Amino acid sequence: MKPGGETLASKVFAASNYTFLTLLSLTFIVPFIVILSTSLVSETELIRRGNFILIPEALNFSAYGALLSKGSAIYQAYAMTILRTTVGTFLNLLMTSMMAFGLSRNQLPGRNAVITLVFITMLIEGGLIPTYLLMKGLHLLDTFWVMVIPGLISAWYLIIMRNFFMQIPEVLLESATIDGASPLRILMQIVLPLSLPTMATIGLFYAVGHWNAWFDATIYINDSRLQPLQVMLRQIVLSASPDELKLLVTPGMSGRPTPQSLKAAAIIITTVPILCVYPFLQKHFVKGVLTGSIKG
Repeated sequence: MKPGGETLASKVFAASNYTFLTLLSLTFIVPFIVILSTSLVSETELIRRGNFILIPEALNFSAYGALLSKGSAIYQAYAMTILRTTVGTFLNLLMTSMMAFGLSRNQLPGRNAVITLVFITMLIEGGLIPTYLLMKGLHLLDTFWVMVIPGLISAWYLIIMRNFFMQIPEVLLESATIDGASPLRILMQIVLPLSLPTMATIGLFYAVGHWNAWFDATIYINDSRLQPLQVMLRQIVLSASPDELKLLVTPGMSGRPTPQSLKAAAIIITTVPILCVYPFLQKHFVKGVLTGSIKG
């Protein structure tokens, strides 16, 4: 064997890795393809071929036409989800970065006690009924802010961001303080620009959490105009009859998409937008998370 050449063991190991990763990828991709195909299948083909259709014989867009037709309730739900995701993510990053910066400073009195309290919240929660009573007492029920304010700061993301801020050279921050910069100015003009990978990663995690959230809106909101997209998706998926689906989506809608196609199309419509964000921020994942987890 030539120096630097691959041994038989290394080739077998590489082949096993590729095989395992390929099979693992298929377990994620195939269900998505089946859902996409189901959303494009006509009623006749679905009855003839069954529910598991990988490649449809002919494309039928009646389910998407029903969901996206004029007057569809999905547009209001989409607008609410987009509003929640943008406003919620911005406030999440703002409040988390401000608290993380304060906790990263050695000069903060009682810093260790605050960090201990934050850590306790990761282990113990208040419970559903006390939280509901708290939201009621704060007059947040049936408001947009009940989906944003209770989760303004995630304890886990706070700790990751604080650890990253602690890696920034103290000399840099001290020199800015000597030059007369306020703590807020140091955070906005020095710390945050140096923390873009972590901010992008945590921001994406917050955004995905807001986009996929449905439980809080189900518990705290009765007004259908304030319910986000995932609540509507849940109602569509759990609907048992075509009449219930028509009432949920568009009253009096025309066409005859099957309930399976409507449910699959709703899943695609609610999933694809957030999936499109990943390729643009994927390069920040490893760098952002790992660098924030090195120093405690």
